[in-house]
Amino acid sequence: EVAVSWRPSAEFAGNLYKGEGIVPASPQNVWECIKPVAGGLRTKWDQNVKDFEVIEAISDTVSICRTTTPSACMRIISPREFVDVVVMKQYEDGTMLSAATNVEHPLCPPQPNLVRGFNYPCGCFCIPVPGEPDRTELLTFFQTDLGGYLPQTVVDSFFPSSISGFYSNLTKAVKALKA
Repeated sequence: EVAVSWRPSAEFAGNLYKGEGIVPASPQNVWECIKPVAGGLRTKWDQNVKDFEVIEAISDTVSICRTTTPSACMRIISPREFVDVVVMKQYEDGTMLSAATNVEHPLCPPQPNLVRGFNYPCGCFCIPVPGEPDRTELLTFFQTDLGGYLPQTVVDSFFPSSISGFYSNLTKAVKALKA
C-alpha cells in the first residue's frame, strides 16, 4: 500500500507530491532497484524511466544524470528528458537517500525530439523498519515541471497514479530480485 499526498510547491507553479509506503524487502534490495546509476535496474521496472545515463561523475556520490521518459497518459504526455545533479548518501541508521534537482550541463543540450522537463528538489529515502529486516519504509518526493504545454489538470491526474504505479512495480521488482 502507498499513500500519496500533495501540496503546492514552493519551488514552481506545480505541486510537491509525497509517496509513502512499506516495501516488503530489505533496504539493500529496494536500494538496488532504485539507485540512480548507469546500468541500474530502474529502466527495467519503472514504466516512467526509458533511459538513464550519467553525463558526468563528479564523485562517488554526486553525478550529473539524464533521464528520458516514454510518452504517458495515452500519449497525451509526450516523451521527456530531465537533466539533474544527483546525490546519494547512506546514513548510520541504514537509511539510503537519493536526491536530485535540475541543472544545465554543456554535454547535455536539449534534444529536438524530447520535451525538456525540470525536477525541482526531489528524492527517495529507503528507511529500515526496526526489527523487520525484510521491510523498508520508502518515502518519495517529486516536484516535477513536465515542461511543454500540458494543462495542469492532466499533470494533476497523472502524478498520483504514477506514484502508486511506482510502488507497485518496485514491489514486483524486489520480489523478482529475491527469486
